[in-house]
Amino acid sequence: MKASRENRNLAILGLLKHHGGLLTSAELTEGLAEQGFELSERTVRLYLQELDAQGLTENQGRRGRLITPKGAAELDAARTLERVGFLSAKIDQMSYGMSFDLMRRTGTIVVNTSLVKREQLLFCLDKVCRVFERGYAMGRLLSLLKPGERVGDMVVPEGMLGFCSVCSITLNGVLLKHGIPMRSRFGGLIELVDGRPLRFLEMINYDGTTIDPLEVFIRSAMTDYIGAVDRGTGRIGASFREVPDDSRDLVVELAQKLDDVGLGGFMKIGMPGQDILGIPVDDGRVGAVVIGGLNPMAIFEELGIRVQSRALSGLLEFTRLFPYDQLADRV
Repeated sequence: MKASRENRNLAILGLLKHHGGLLTSAELTEGLAEQGFELSERTVRLYLQELDAQGLTENQGRRGRLITPKGAAELDAARTLERVGFLSAKIDQMSYGMSFDLMRRTGTIVVNTSLVKREQLLFCLDKVCRVFERGYAMGRLLSLLKPGERVGDMVVPEGMLGFCSVCSITLNGVLLKHGIPMRSRFGGLIELVDGRPLRFLEMINYDGTTIDPLEVFIRSAMTDYIGAVDRGTGRIGASFREVPDDSRDLVVELAQKLDDVGLGGFMKIGMPGQDILGIPVDDGRVGAVVIGGLNPMAIFEELGIRVQSRALSGLLEFTRLFPYDQLADRV
């Protein structure tokens, strides 16, 4: 298949996946035109017939086409090389894109989203809430999405709930709006002993990875949140960030204000040029350890329940969030 044809097919699959539902050939033609592919509707229909024959799309008659699981997998595989380094770029994009105003407590923040069944959430409810209670989650707020609701390109399917936790990249966005550039270096696992963070056990740099490091650690059964919430000793997700040293006082002030509104996520803020949890910091910078936003969802995996989670899944209005201690009443 020629590169141009492959790119057009991938663009069609991308439109179908992003939409999350049925699209007609006319709608696809319009969407392709917006991406710079000038094709007639008849040509698009020919491409769709090829995709149908390959099992990548499913023809629903006049209602349009759906992308199949095979098509979604093909799209992800084809774009893996394009996404090397994508996570660090997405961090910057989402930081700039959020509109949250800390003083007014309005606007959008960055969230992670996990798809769970109601009975699964009820089964894990106590320990999930204890992750928040112990301070091992990004702040004290979360949101639940109903079937059919969307965040980013994720659509909550029937029979599921969308569990949205605050993504730690929200801190980057808040600091950026106050003139402080925050550099995200890596995500990792921190060893806790008696409730105190001792060191980073595992680290994955954000540059050059297509998957959020905490997603990797959770799926690989490398975490120990149950030990952390029950005994204060375990392994939890966190990330390492850096800010300019002359911004430290303002960062500390903003960290307190974020905590006041339920978005606190700073575990440690170092001193200029000094190591923090064994991680060296360059002169002119201050290191900070930030709690992992996906931390509450690791409980499901540790209890043997596989869930689909996506970090940095999209932007959500701050007003959609509620305190974790209301979760039981809202499930």
